Amino acid sequence: MNRPPPDRGRGIALMVGAGLCWSSGGLIVRSLGVDNAWEIVFWRALFMALFVAVLLIALQRRGAWAQVRGIGRAGVVSAFFLAAQIYLFILALRNTSTANTFVLMSLAPLVTALAGRLFLGERVAWITWGAIAVALAGIAVMFGAGLGAAPDHSQLVGNLFALCVPLAYACQILAVRRVRGAAGASPNLMPTILVAGLIALLPAWWLAPGLTAGARDIALLALMGSVQLGLGCLLMTLAVPHLRAAEMGLLALIETILAPLWVWIGIGETPGIAAITGGSMIIAALLANGIIALRDQSRGAAIPAPDRRP
Repeated sequence: MNRPPPDRGRGIALMVGAGLCWSSGGLIVRSLGVDNAWEIVFWRALFMALFVAVLLIALQRRGAWAQVRGIGRAGVVSAFFLAAQIYLFILALRNTSTANTFVLMSLAPLVTALAGRLFLGERVAWITWGAIAVALAGIAVMFGAGLGAAPDHSQLVGNLFALCVPLAYACQILAVRRVRGAAGASPNLMPTILVAGLIALLPAWWLAPGLTAGARDIALLALMGSVQLGLGCLLMTLAVPHLRAAEMGLLALIETILAPLWVWIGIGETPGIAAITGGSMIIAALLANGIIALRDQSRGAAIPAPDRRP
């Protein structure tokens, strides 16, 4: 059966929806009464896994279990590094600002491109080298402010956790490419997300001093696991056949821009001057890289751009 032609308008709408879902993460975490990161990870991973499991059963029925078993080595590797990102995201938000967390996480495409050059010998376009240089300057501004922000250096620690998210994503992409190259199979995203949730929740349950979340917090964490992450990833998956990689990367910046805005409107958290300055430099670098990559793709140039992390 022939696949229907790409519908760019539909792809944009789906990717905008994904960005809106992802951008709610900071506000939800800031609205929680629970302040233990391990418990937050546990409930978020649990509800994410439940959401994806129900979705798989609804779509695949008896074939759902076969989908999970069929993710292969590439899927297991992908799930492991995705689980790491789930931890790092929450740990970052518990220690630094929402703006710092989301801006530093948005570096995933640049970090992956650099890792591909270092470890796989992949070509990096000139604009990407320029974007990496500007982004490094932006990171220096943000980390410089974190050095003296608090006596316990919590902001610096949070910035490091946030910066580890794109590093874990790059490891995920590189490892999957190696496994896929050897086994000839690509991981299926939705069952991989399910496995990642299962991997994440068990250590979090063990590390948490106790599950103390009340009904309101559990409802917020259910929203976070199912809508913010689960539905966001589903919408991104549906958008993939309709958009170029560069278009998806540009539209994913909706998350980076809106997440601090929601927290500012909702609870009055305002980013500092360093976050605005460094973040603006990073976002400008990502925009320039994405726009040039999109132009080159339209001309037929084969410049790879990694997909947005789940």
